[in-house]
Amino acid sequence: MITQKKTVQKKKAEIGPAMSGSEILVAALEREGVDTIFAYPGGASMEIHQALTRSKIRTVLPRHEQGGAFAAGGYARATGRAGVCMATSGPGATNLVTGIADAFMDSVPLVAITGQVNQAMIGKGAFQETDIFGMTLPVVKHSYLVTDINDIPRIVKEAFYIAQSGRPGPVLIDLPKNVQQARTQPVFPREVSVRGYKADRKASDLELNEIIGLIEKSERPVLYVGGGIITGNASEELRKFVEATGIPVTTTLMGCGAFPEEHPMSLRWLGMHGAAFANWAVNGEYEYRTSPNDPMKLIKPGADLLLAMGVRFDDRVTGNPAKFCERGTIVHVDIDPSEINKNKPANLPIVSDVKYALGRLAEMVKERPIQKKFTQWHAQIEAWKAKAPFGYNVTEEVMKSQHMREHLKGREKDVILPQMAIEALYEISKGDAIITTGVGQHQMWTAQFYKFKHPRQLLTSAGLGAMGYGYPAALGAKVAFPNRQVVDIDGDGSFLMNIQELATAHIEKIAAKVMILNNQHLGMVMQWEDRFYKGNRGNTYLGDPDNRRQIYPDYVAVCRSFNVKCERVMYARDLRPALQRMLDADEPYVLDIVVPYTEHVVPFIPAFRTVADMIWKH
Repeated sequence: MITQKKTVQKKKAEIGPAMSGSEILVAALEREGVDTIFAYPGGASMEIHQALTRSKIRTVLPRHEQGGAFAAGGYARATGRAGVCMATSGPGATNLVTGIADAFMDSVPLVAITGQVNQAMIGKGAFQETDIFGMTLPVVKHSYLVTDINDIPRIVKEAFYIAQSGRPGPVLIDLPKNVQQARTQPVFPREVSVRGYKADRKASDLELNEIIGLIEKSERPVLYVGGGIITGNASEELRKFVEATGIPVTTTLMGCGAFPEEHPMSLRWLGMHGAAFANWAVNGEYEYRTSPNDPMKLIKPGADLLLAMGVRFDDRVTGNPAKFCERGTIVHVDIDPSEINKNKPANLPIVSDVKYALGRLAEMVKERPIQKKFTQWHAQIEAWKAKAPFGYNVTEEVMKSQHMREHLKGREKDVILPQMAIEALYEISKGDAIITTGVGQHQMWTAQFYKFKHPRQLLTSAGLGAMGYGYPAALGAKVAFPNRQVVDIDGDGSFLMNIQELATAHIEKIAAKVMILNNQHLGMVMQWEDRFYKGNRGNTYLGDPDNRRQIYPDYVAVCRSFNVKCERVMYARDLRPALQRMLDADEPYVLDIVVPYTEHVVPFIPAFRTVADMIWKH
């Protein structure tokens, strides 16, 4: 039996020369096509770093492990391939957790490697020991604690397969130091098979025919699509299906770019800060109510059929899930069966790869064209678009912002609103840049005023909402696409959380740009203070309270210390030339744009409320 097993292995595997465990790990990464790893060394991972010095893999040294995890996530979101990050044991490993959780929430393929103390010391409170395997169990797709050097090639191959297949997600490999130092002759498998894991699920034609039947009976259908379209590489299939059926499409924040936002059938994105017209199209237009206890008075009906594809009905989209599309028939197609009926019951649940489902649907409606034309529905949607487009204006409220009064000094008409800056960036970059964001008001305005043409163009921490994500993610995207323009649109609060990655950008010569919308506040929390706490400030001011005339910190001086170019812009007349200089630079560049803190993001549906509670006018 042993002889027979070895014979089978030789056919399905390749035997390499004797190596250390760390060298086997690096060789296995090379075989998976890894070209970049974002890795910060330490005592429990230095063996791997030594092996990396002899590898063709580029090692990017972040200045914080969280920055490395976010950079790997940005690389993965931009490419669709697993990003790889690495840290030492203990605090190095725990600093990766936020980036791992971000990848888990947004279905991002990530392989996180951590050094671990010697096996003999595990569980004994050794120096820099943490149970990172146990600690990350709720936020990984799978995890490994390697106890046998001979398992490394198989584990690495499985890790990449699991991370990148089905619903993508993060996989952790925890590697004790003694396993890294041991030596053996590795056996590299050419194939991978994970018992009990079925990544490829396909809808039957019978199920898909049911969808077509529902479309033919519908008067007001809407496609509601999410990040699953992007991770499933289904954008082209979606476009063909939309153009064959004439069904309008709205996306989640994660789905921005899945469908071209300037296409006539695009409703942009929906939810808490999404387009009013998208929210009306799905839920119906209601008379605005001042209290959630008031009855909901329907003015115009919304969708009678909601085709939900690659979405999870998260609370930022649904508000009160019981009232979300309550008059519509709901079809839910998703690769992950655990998402079906989790947040919102579906009338027709289908577990399937969304690329296959949409592709096959497009073929089927070509063979059996939808006879119905949704002319009246399209006219209603156009009327809603005309009634409530994304917009902004300079109001008297703007000048209540003290730092704006100090710096404009009577030149109120020269104020830069954050929406204005993003719109200008969109126009100057011709809508072609890869955009990353931090988390907060600027994130919402970015999705509103930068119209995304392509999938993998907006990289943002949507599910976890991790501040500090923007610039490290931009570094990862720029490493993946050095010839693309990559811009982080950030807030002063988010940017400051991982500002040390300016050093990574300079030393590694990664020409990612940053546009800071600097309002000296935690803008989104402040907006909620204004709406729900009578404007009482609970630690949301980020400036210097002893010198409110000063913009604090001085990003120009900070960036100078990192040898990164930076300029501050205060007047609207200076905005476009400064943006052009930023985009033209062939090096890292920071543009600090001073904006008022009194701006609120609208539309706004308060948490767990309904479209009848939507504030959509400035």
